[in-house]
Amino acid sequence: MADRVRVRDVTLLSNDWYVLKKTVFDYRRRDGSWQTLSRETYDRGNGAALLLFDPTRGTVLLTRQFRYATYVNGHPEPLLEVCAGLLDDRSPEDAIRAEAMEELGVAVAAPRRVFDAYMSPGSVTERLAFFVAEYRAADRGEGGGNIEEGEDIDVVELTLRDALAMVERGAIVDGKTIMLLQHAALHRLMEG
Repeated sequence: MADRVRVRDVTLLSNDWYVLKKTVFDYRRRDGSWQTLSRETYDRGNGAALLLFDPTRGTVLLTRQFRYATYVNGHPEPLLEVCAGLLDDRSPEDAIRAEAMEELGVAVAAPRRVFDAYMSPGSVTERLAFFVAEYRAADRGEGGGNIEEGEDIDVVELTLRDALAMVERGAIVDGKTIMLLQHAALHRLMEG
């Protein structure tokens, strides 16, 4: 692919919360012709997401938190989501262990990586590593997030069946959460 892309110009538009750049580049199309394109990319770093599940009780642990971007796009309620966070120079495994403790209050010894995905490849550079891990009721601590980062997280325990029903009726609308809940159902994680 490198022989089909020639970068002409990169302009830094913002370097505040994350990095927003505008890039002008030439792209060689399948027919061999070249086309000049302009794209903005939002670089927030890579991340990891985790679905904690209890196969004995058929439950999952999710977070409920306010997301300003969804709020301004017409979703006034806090989102129900799987635990997730940026890598911040850590391995995906180390990052998701730290996030699970911070957000859900659960120490995760051995998260199992199930797939990686780009969530919005048209403009966001972030790649997420997706994990699953078991928990037991006795493993639960406080959680709640990092106040310094503006997090105010409720820990929500649902049955997988109820969570999937919430996806069906539009009460769970977060992509990474939907993907991991469907993974749990497809691979029958609640059946042992």
